[in-house]
Amino acid sequence: MSASKWLDFGRRWLVFIAFLVVWQLVTKAADDPYFPPPTDILSAAKDAFFGNTALTDDILPSLGRIFAGWGISVVVGVPLGLALGRSPVVTDYVSPMFFFARSIPAALLVPVFLVAFGIGPKMEIITILWGTIWPILLNTIDGARSVDDVKTETVRAFRISRADWIFGVVLPTALPKVFAGMRLGLSLAIILMVVSELMGGSTSGIGYQMILTQSNFVLSQMWAWIVLVSLLGYLANLLLSVAEKRALAWHPGFRSEAAM
Repeated sequence: MSASKWLDFGRRWLVFIAFLVVWQLVTKAADDPYFPPPTDILSAAKDAFFGNTALTDDILPSLGRIFAGWGISVVVGVPLGLALGRSPVVTDYVSPMFFFARSIPAALLVPVFLVAFGIGPKMEIITILWGTIWPILLNTIDGARSVDDVKTETVRAFRISRADWIFGVVLPTALPKVFAGMRLGLSLAIILMVVSELMGGSTSGIGYQMILTQSNFVLSQMWAWIVLVSLLGYLANLLLSVAEKRALAWHPGFRSEAAM
């Protein structure tokens, strides 16, 4: 990394450290049990996450549900979005249905999914799937539509095969939008994981532990689980951003960003 990037990196962490210091001072002064200081949350996190079965019984199952629901959304949403994006007539017919379905929050459908699929991981994965497929699908449709007429006419003139057209032209053009939808979908997947576990009567998982510690008034541990969700969201977004930069290294916007 260049010196300017290291400087920018240091500034970001200084801001974060300053935020933690302010949080510590304010919560210590307030002395409110509902808002513990970061040092108490860190101590509670050690008790909650280390030396017991929290990793295997709660954290890993929740991560599995997140990536199962989000992964199915990617596998289904990207190919379907590419196909619909290159079929304007079909898209015009199905768009009203898509936008109607998208407008229904996944959290409101948890009772319906509970009746249909019962208590357990299947219901939670379906909830995550419902909430995450729409940004991936609709962003992919938008990206597939953005192929310009010059490329389309060039492909027709050279009689390029359908597979080469999809994988060599349409998909690379749509990738920035695809990754935008995937990042939004991943953020929603983490939120819906917690919501489905809170509302779905789950007996394990991060959301289950959050409601359990709240009901038992172990508030520092409740905050430890909340912070864990934030860290998972940050790490997931960071990993996807790295994958995005590698996949879009050819893109002019990403090249200019890397050169800064």
